[in-house]
Amino acid sequence: MKDIMTAPFVEEMKRTTANMYRLGWDERNGGNISYMLEEDEVAEYLDLDNVIREIPTGFDATELIGKIFIVTGTGKYFKNVEVDPETNLGIIRIAKDGTTAELLWGYKDGGKFTSELPAHLMSHMARLKKDPKNRVIMHTHPTYTLAMTHVHELSDKKFTHTIWEMCTECIVVFPDGIGVLPWMVCGNNDIGIATAKKMEEFRLVVWGLHGIYGAGKDMDETFGLIETVEKAAQLYMLTAHMPHVNTILDPELKAVAEAFGLEYRKDFLNL
Repeated sequence: MKDIMTAPFVEEMKRTTANMYRLGWDERNGGNISYMLEEDEVAEYLDLDNVIREIPTGFDATELIGKIFIVTGTGKYFKNVEVDPETNLGIIRIAKDGTTAELLWGYKDGGKFTSELPAHLMSHMARLKKDPKNRVIMHTHPTYTLAMTHVHELSDKKFTHTIWEMCTECIVVFPDGIGVLPWMVCGNNDIGIATAKKMEEFRLVVWGLHGIYGAGKDMDETFGLIETVEKAAQLYMLTAHMPHVNTILDPELKAVAEAFGLEYRKDFLNL
């Protein structure tokens, strides 16, 4: 059996969490990632019959029974994942009762998955119905996106429209737009339910005064979605107090989307 420390999915988690910490998006124990894995790829590194312990999830994830995830741990710092993945990450499988996680590897200090796992699982269920290739859910606190929620109306259409206007690539990268939630208490099922509902329409969901959730087929796509929003939010925050001499007009946004053959949120443009 291969060494789990060399597994591509462990390496991806190490690189991604280190990069997000370096960018200042995940201070202290902020942020969490869950990544759905294929059983065959995990079986190359772990004995899938060896369950280390069982951990209640506090959520009925019957739709995900048997699915395997690598998940960041609760209270863990992203900066420490790279040096000690076995403590800061865990590989879990949703048990047959739908409400228990079987720990297959990790959390070696007796810890467990992020407290926002129910929100992640709800979002996984919502996105898998839209696109079976969506395997990653990523939550982080990018600085300028968070700052923007303090000064911009928290509306799906208006927030997306402003972000699209900031740079040409935005409508190309996320033509489906951005879902936006008002401030809510985090770490409970209510915000998970609200996020999953938005995930039925969007791969990106902004949590007002908190951060952002992203979904994608792999780490690069998911990180890239969030990274592009953050760059646009930075441009907005750098220019919001100045008169805008130039901007991308709605007919031009439409022209870009059509030039790339995109299915985009036409109702988010004022045409």
